Amino acid sequence: MHSSIYLASNSPRRRDLLRQIGVRFDVLLFRTGARADADVDETAHPDEPARDYVQRVALAKAEGGMRRVYWRHLPPHPVLAADTTIELDGAIIGKPADAADAADILQRLSGRSHAVLTAIAVTDGERIDHRLNINTVKFRPLDADDIRRYIATGEPMDKAGAYGIQGRAAMFIESIQGSYTGIMGLPLYETAALLSAFGLRL
Repeated sequence: MHSSIYLASNSPRRRDLLRQIGVRFDVLLFRTGARADADVDETAHPDEPARDYVQRVALAKAEGGMRRVYWRHLPPHPVLAADTTIELDGAIIGKPADAADAADILQRLSGRSHAVLTAIAVTDGERIDHRLNINTVKFRPLDADDIRRYIATGEPMDKAGAYGIQGRAAMFIESIQGSYTGIMGLPLYETAALLSAFGLRL
């Protein structure tokens, strides 16, 4: 049995969700931008389905996190990783590159339904397993002022699909089908089940 895990994620939202269910964890930070970790390829392959992409990235993040545990000679605990992406018209929509990209993404989502996919992966160094959570989110129609004012908050810039359901974008969302925490980036039902399977006491 384990009493703690490592979270291989830079996301403050995932940290908050783990705390919500009482999981003890330490964070394994990944480098981003020009110094991004070479062992985690977040580039979508040509014609790669969103469900395959998000699971591949989550598994790679978990494996990369476990390598850090070994390299740093840290105590042996399971590593949890996750990845979230948006799918619209068969295309993968990740985090916006800049404000103009965020505006384009939000315009595409306006008045339509899209899928939010979050994959989670756990490894203890000997085995690895994962789960996939898929949800549907419908946006109300957005006008140019809605989009401009939302981008001005800075909130869209670090989020898949250029929005966060737990922030100001909640007023854009007409309906959801699925898991609210999955849309936030860490589906707690699947996360708790997977961590329990790896011997974590919850």
